[in-house]
Amino acid sequence: MGSSQTDGWAFRLKVPKHPNGRGAERTPTPTVAGGDGDESVELLPKNGPTAKPITGGDDSTHLKEVGYVAELSPHGTSVTAATPARRPLDPTSAGAGGWSYSSASSTSQWNVTSSKLMSVTYRPAHEALPSYTNRTMKRDVWNRSFGTCLSKACGKKRRFARTLAGAPEPIHRVRIDYTVEDILHVESIVARNPSNNADEKPKFGSRADEIESEANDLKGEASPFVDQENEFDLPPVEQIDNLDTKVDGSAIVRMHGPVLTFAVPCQWPGEKRLAVHNCPPLLWKVEHPPNPNIAIDSFCVMNGSLQLHQREATASSSYDIDTPTNVYVNGYQSWSFCGSVLRGEPQPKSAMPNFLSAAFNRGGMVLSADGSKANMNSDYWNDGVRVDSSDLSDHEDDSDDELTETAAHYKSDMFACISSNGQDKSQCEDNRIQLDEEGGPALVVGFLAQREQYGVAIMDKQLRRFGLYACHQGVVARKPISTDWAFCQIVDSHCYDEEAMVYYVHAVGDHNDARPLEKGLTTGWCSWYHYYADISHDSLAKNAHILSKSRSSIGFNVCLIDDGYMTSWGDWTSLKPGKFVKDGGMRVLADAIRSKGMKPGVWLAPFACDKGSDLARQHPDWIIRNDAGRIANSANCGKFFYGLDATNPAVRKHVYDTIRRAVRDWGFDVLKLDFLYASCLEGNGKYDPSMSRAEAMHLGLRTIRAAAGCETFIIGCGCPIGSAVGFADGMRVSCDTGPTFVPEFPLPHWDNGTLPALKGMLRNTMTRAVVGHRWWHNDPDCLLLGETTSLTDDEVVSAASIIALTGGMLLLSDDMEKVSEKRLSVAKRVFPLTGVTAVPLDLHSTANVMPSILRLWCSERTAKTAAESKDVDFTNNSHSSSPEKVLREQASRLTFEVGYSPGDIVDPYSRERSCFSVAPGLGSWTLVSISNWLDETATVSVSFSALVSHSIEDFTATGAPRSASRTTDTSSGLGECGDNGFHVFSFWKSEYVWIPHGTFLDGSPMMTTLRPHATEILHIKPVDYMRPQYIGSDLHFSCGFEVKTFEWTDESVRVTLKNDYKKRGSVYLFLPERVGLDRASVYVCGRSSRFETVARPSIGHAANQGRVIRIRVEVVANGEEDDGKVSIKW
Repeated sequence: MGSSQTDGWAFRLKVPKHPNGRGAERTPTPTVAGGDGDESVELLPKNGPTAKPITGGDDSTHLKEVGYVAELSPHGTSVTAATPARRPLDPTSAGAGGWSYSSASSTSQWNVTSSKLMSVTYRPAHEALPSYTNRTMKRDVWNRSFGTCLSKACGKKRRFARTLAGAPEPIHRVRIDYTVEDILHVESIVARNPSNNADEKPKFGSRADEIESEANDLKGEASPFVDQENEFDLPPVEQIDNLDTKVDGSAIVRMHGPVLTFAVPCQWPGEKRLAVHNCPPLLWKVEHPPNPNIAIDSFCVMNGSLQLHQREATASSSYDIDTPTNVYVNGYQSWSFCGSVLRGEPQPKSAMPNFLSAAFNRGGMVLSADGSKANMNSDYWNDGVRVDSSDLSDHEDDSDDELTETAAHYKSDMFACISSNGQDKSQCEDNRIQLDEEGGPALVVGFLAQREQYGVAIMDKQLRRFGLYACHQGVVARKPISTDWAFCQIVDSHCYDEEAMVYYVHAVGDHNDARPLEKGLTTGWCSWYHYYADISHDSLAKNAHILSKSRSSIGFNVCLIDDGYMTSWGDWTSLKPGKFVKDGGMRVLADAIRSKGMKPGVWLAPFACDKGSDLARQHPDWIIRNDAGRIANSANCGKFFYGLDATNPAVRKHVYDTIRRAVRDWGFDVLKLDFLYASCLEGNGKYDPSMSRAEAMHLGLRTIRAAAGCETFIIGCGCPIGSAVGFADGMRVSCDTGPTFVPEFPLPHWDNGTLPALKGMLRNTMTRAVVGHRWWHNDPDCLLLGETTSLTDDEVVSAASIIALTGGMLLLSDDMEKVSEKRLSVAKRVFPLTGVTAVPLDLHSTANVMPSILRLWCSERTAKTAAESKDVDFTNNSHSSSPEKVLREQASRLTFEVGYSPGDIVDPYSRERSCFSVAPGLGSWTLVSISNWLDETATVSVSFSALVSHSIEDFTATGAPRSASRTTDTSSGLGECGDNGFHVFSFWKSEYVWIPHGTFLDGSPMMTTLRPHATEILHIKPVDYMRPQYIGSDLHFSCGFEVKTFEWTDESVRVTLKNDYKKRGSVYLFLPERVGLDRASVYVCGRSSRFETVARPSIGHAANQGRVIRIRVEVVANGEEDDGKVSIKW
């Protein structure tokens, strides 16, 4: 199981000798499926290895006696005799086993080794049942457990950890005779490619069929939620012992123990069968047989270590080992912290005490063998408890250092990314932003879904040891239990120049059948941040009227009624008296909004209820309780409330009726569903203790979607991130914004949790941009413009810039009657939305968790046709319109395809997700935003390689820009046609600068000074002195999206601006000196005008001179033929 220095990836599975000497005689027949699903290659043949071993001779009996290692790689399969080498995979220990996964690149190598195949932590089933549970049920489970689980069960509560790796010794009188051969099922599965066949179903399973079936069931008159008395009846133990289970879907086999399935999505070598990537992801899952005697707390599916190896230096170069420097931590739900943390630094935490905030942030919990709750960082979770050291020990790296005692330092929900920035932070000079594309390899681990359990990844302080846990938290195993697919991928140095997690994100979207963008983009208004709960029919109608009048400038397509219309949460039909029409009040509002040309939306918290609500008084049995039988803590959002149990059929019936009423009776097209985590609060005081929290959330979301229908736009908020993939159309990805940049006194300003503030909202909007338009349409929360807030002009501009570049939903939330024209112009200049998502270039290398630079490509050279690039309007509400048709056609492709093909060198302008199409004639350029998140004015330094638009010829064989590579000269790769320098246009300042060619050839950075919390958007375009060029405008942040056509001849230049919305500002053009502007005539909207010269770039020879001019324009959107047309004749 040692590392390999061979080229390409390799998966090695350790099969130790059996303590009885039986060897591998009961091994199932694991296969490696071919690329087309019709061929297979035996990896671990039945009855032991038969392939000719690399070592150990031809005698397969010898391999059974000593154990063996089976290997899968692009070169085929092989079987090797195990050798007593090094820990933690010591074949001499009975029952030992494990696996390794390695990659190889031209510079350095990261290998992953897991010292365990799996372990399970469980307890007697009766211990998982709260004291309030029905006595009959408790007595039944107690009788089944007594004498078979623990003779001392009446004493202190205990959990027991058991490594299922072959040792047959019983654990506290629960005898488990499983060996490695009993639990392994190894195969390769080829992932589908939707771009080849859009109708093909995903091979890992999809929720689409489940939703369709659920919707059909719910259409009937009979309620599908009838509470059956015997729903929790457990089968007799003797039946459990004789259960047969389908393992591979084709044959019934006797399940002696858990099934561990590995999958390597690859194409097998052969004719037209090549590996799709130099290191494809490794997938695996655990299926555990039913046993009502036990309650499972967690599976440890990976007890891993990261091993670093160095390639041999060549005569021309030498390389350092890429040490992990950062870890990307994903929070549990919408509001939880998400970002990259520098190695050794504490994980950012909530500043609020646990009783006020724990439920907001607590996803999967790892329970150790002594019964304590094991958490990663006592400072972060305030629990002061640690992971079972048996799951994070036996550390071994290349220097033979052994980590004998480990308290996990970091915890990430669903997935994590360990990365290397290529150098220590102490080596960074002149405060330069370190770019991800200049760093080393990355390791992505996690789960493809959160349907079965809430999975977590834990890491040590040095990012060399990590564990992957599937947390069930006391689920009584009355039915077979399966984990979600686990994921592990090593991304080699420089094989990505944008996002290290891109393959994982696409795999999750594919697995969960996500369909973002199918319903178009959302621009609208929400009532919350000005009125909060003090809303009325009159205030809502007033703003809807103002919005309709403003649609000539900003195409509002949604008006959302937020919290405050009902008397109590849970009593959704009880409207506040005197503020809303008594009979049919919500229907009246919805119809009024729709009459203004917008979709009506409404806020609901379907799985929450107020403590004093009628619902709570009438149905106390619907409320989730903790393990002690008390009402479960839901955290405090300004008040405490109750969570409703999604495992209870009566609760699901209530939620179904609530959603159905809002859509069908009230007439709302958009639902903002908040506090969804309340359906799966921590605690086993629920209707069905055999259902995990993740299963409860999954069931609740299925109920919601079935009630709402496919056409309703659902915005998830306060929802576990992994659970919402495939269900939410829009998804809140940050905490609430607020009227201040950081939480205001008396709230702690140092909070990194869920307190409302602009800083936390911006942080998560950038750090979760990678999932936008892949899993759903990101909702960054509202853009606040009103002077009633404490936000500065710079902070408002920063918020608008980040929302615009990340392509998220654009919602305003002020009293529109009181917003000044100055602040409203900020929103006008980022509208309309472009439908593309910028890439944070320092996401995995930032030292302060706040990315500072975002990048978009802009080009006329994309896969879209010229007609589409002219006519696409992402704000049109009509489903029959061509813009919506274009979005639907792009949805499946943009969801599943990576920004560039693995292993291929692809022009950045072909990356549709991060490159938007502009009119022919505008050329190609780079758009970047640079931010200063400090509380003081600062000079920010950025490598010029991040700012220029690379042509295909400027990329190295690894797919990275030459200027970003540590092995090439920084003088190359300065962009397409950059010999004449670059036009640099600052959008918010409306300033132009010409940068001569060679200015940054010595590797010196470009520097810009920014005020506190300020952001500037820069446009960098190579100079072409042979023809007129469009530099940009102050009309739209993209400096190109506002242009419909750009044409020129030897005698004129014609610019046609899109005239769908009113715009006023200036356009900037570069014209060669030979044009003769002294005799030029300028026409704007058919009327004579003039220009101003703002710069005269000195490109070199007199014949190469030119000037940049500014022309004032106004688009009135009146439908006239000349509206938006600008022409210059000479």
